[in-house]
Amino acid sequence: MSDARDDSPAAPPGDSEQAPDFLIIGHVTRDLLPDGSARLGGTALYAAFAAQRLGRRVAIVTSAPPDLVAALRASAPGVAVAASLAPVATTFEHVYSDGVRRLFLRGRANPLSANDIPLAWRTAPIVLLAPLADEVDPQLSAHFPLTTLLAATAQGWLRRWDAAGAVIPKRLDQEAVALSPIRALILSYEDLLPPPGVVVSPLDGLPATQAEADTQLAAWAGATPLVVATRGATGAALWRAGAPPELFPGYPVNQIDATGAGDVFAAAFLVRLRETGDPRAAMDFANRCAALSVEGPGPSAIPTRDDVIARFGPLA
Repeated sequence: MSDARDDSPAAPPGDSEQAPDFLIIGHVTRDLLPDGSARLGGTALYAAFAAQRLGRRVAIVTSAPPDLVAALRASAPGVAVAASLAPVATTFEHVYSDGVRRLFLRGRANPLSANDIPLAWRTAPIVLLAPLADEVDPQLSAHFPLTTLLAATAQGWLRRWDAAGAVIPKRLDQEAVALSPIRALILSYEDLLPPPGVVVSPLDGLPATQAEADTQLAAWAGATPLVVATRGATGAALWRAGAPPELFPGYPVNQIDATGAGDVFAAAFLVRLRETGDPRAAMDFANRCAALSVEGPGPSAIPTRDDVIARFGPLA
């Protein structure tokens, strides 16, 4: 695989030479859909759109082939991109059977390490580690100042794939993933529990029920200050060490496409947490943003702050 890096910014000249407000590290993907079409996807993409629409200057560190990098820049003007050029894109095929979605990994771009991050970007006040296929080195947490609001969406560290490419859950390797520097660990219950119809071995040590998932979340909350588990349209739960989870209900909306809603949630949560220092206010704001984001296809409905206030009233 090629590890040549393309640091030319999508934003005006000079943006790659200063720290962004919000840095996202993870693969932008090519998603193959059941109708035979393909589109850009990935946490990095949706979180970047959300942070940008909330007024942040955004940068992405990713890996992809040149055509996908060009498509990323075209779709996200104003977002700076540092890309390790790869022969293939991280590609997920979405397969539906009896209403249940299964993911298959069909290609994987280069893994991401500290060498892929422009030095000037390492002082970004908000950094989101956003792995999808175990591509983000967990030790990247050591390369940012203590003043950084460092978070991770754990999805890609909770995945493995079989010989056919079918994505299945795995345990979080806490020896590899140092949770203590991470201020917020964000994931969904879907990341923890096996898909319907998929049986995992008890020897894998994976949660099989929501109660077992809650036990795992509580354990992680003892190692990092904030653990957030989203529950789709019903909202999200906030876990902190030594305390029961706090539940934050979702907002009723007309759902058209839920793709990326969890990624929008993560970006909005971090933006508001940085602004207020209040996790509860951040949870409510993130639920509002995620709710509005599902009212249109792809990233088209990701809201601005004004959109959120107009729909749901003043912020907490």
